[in-house]
Amino acid sequence: MKLSGILAVLLLVYTERSGFGMCHPKPACRYPPSQWCRSLEIAIECRVEKQCMEVNATRPNQAVPGVSVTLYYESLCPDCREFITQQLFPTWTMLQDIMAVTLVPYGNAKVHQSVAQQTLPSPACILHLTEHSLAFHIIYCMESSADVLSAAQSCLRLYAPSVPWSRVDSCVKGDLGYQLMRANALMTRALNPAHTHVPWITFNGEYTEENEDKAMSSLFQLVCHLYKGVKPPACAGAPVRLDRSFC
Repeated sequence: MKLSGILAVLLLVYTERSGFGMCHPKPACRYPPSQWCRSLEIAIECRVEKQCMEVNATRPNQAVPGVSVTLYYESLCPDCREFITQQLFPTWTMLQDIMAVTLVPYGNAKVHQSVAQQTLPSPACILHLTEHSLAFHIIYCMESSADVLSAAQSCLRLYAPSVPWSRVDSCVKGDLGYQLMRANALMTRALNPAHTHVPWITFNGEYTEENEDKAMSSLFQLVCHLYKGVKPPACAGAPVRLDRSFC
């Protein structure tokens, strides 16, 4: 479920069940809030079916295509890590109903057969082996950690416990990891104009320096601006601005 929807459901549940000045209600079910509106059965068990229906009714028109954001990056690049953790992931959690994110970990690397033993295939394998939203949570968890590579296993266990680390390890050390990185290399080399730094960001398949400048300072505001449908309520929020920097 989208974070903006989660917040809305939590607010509705809080105001209807607890009121101001009272203790927070105890969990009504065994599912975390992020899963409450995943299905009707879960919503009924958690006693939030009314709130979930209200939240779903306010979602953007799915007939209007969302903003496609593709990030070409290196997992150990400090500026890429900053963009992912302070701009891309927070924006996606609030606006994922109107945007689609594609992560292409490669950047300025060179592909050799030994690359499967190095750092780059780990994010590529995680992206390949896990469902998209879970994969993005795992990547964010890694990039926001002090040690990106050491955090990979614990982040996978936290967000995708059904995927054993042995599968990721086999991917990283085997031919699959190499093939994934080769595919990312081809995607990166096909960029027009060619990338000169990372993070390199395209919107709806196109790169412009103007959009890159805006994305580095306030991606949230840019996505809201680029979306052609009715703006979701979250777009009325205040943007967060950062200084731009690259690797």
